[in-house]
Amino acid sequence: MQQAPPFEPIAGRITPADKSPVASDARWPVDLAIRAQSPDDANAIAELQSMPGVRAGTLRPPYPRIEDIRRHIENQPANTVALVALLEGRLVGNAGLTRLPGRRSHVGEIGMAVHDAYQGRGIGRALLGELIANAFDWMDIRRLELTVFTDNVPAIALYESFGFVREGTHRAYALRAGRYVDAYAMARIKT
Repeated sequence: MQQAPPFEPIAGRITPADKSPVASDARWPVDLAIRAQSPDDANAIAELQSMPGVRAGTLRPPYPRIEDIRRHIENQPANTVALVALLEGRLVGNAGLTRLPGRRSHVGEIGMAVHDAYQGRGIGRALLGELIANAFDWMDIRRLELTVFTDNVPAIALYESFGFVREGTHRAYALRAGRYVDAYAMARIKT
């Protein structure tokens, strides 16, 4: 596991509500806080997206621009839930849920990332649990979809532990480090 680099804490922005899960069956790591992302998180999200493991597991390109991230946060539509995970004052993960429009308004798409040095500590589990609780219990979404690279074994195991199933394989789904890689289409339907 990679050692966490030095950081500037995001102090003074954690409230008691940030330590109160929406998911009734949540199992959060001690001292984890989850809250809605804000434009002030742009620098820390750029750092997160620059991590080699995060970049390899997502569709994020190298060298994210802080102003692009800030603009994306400021212009998110109302049908989006965007969360950040904070541990000991450091932004260690982010996750998003977007409701699709029209005849697919019963569907939400999920994306998430956890800082390379903090993977395997339950942060992804906490973020995913919060997205699922928001989707099923508060937004009346009936189907959740995601894509995951076929070689991202830990992420696949996490998604399957939450009831996501592989529905198919996208061959040559995305370019990563000069090579086209496959991805699974996974989904979970509220029962």
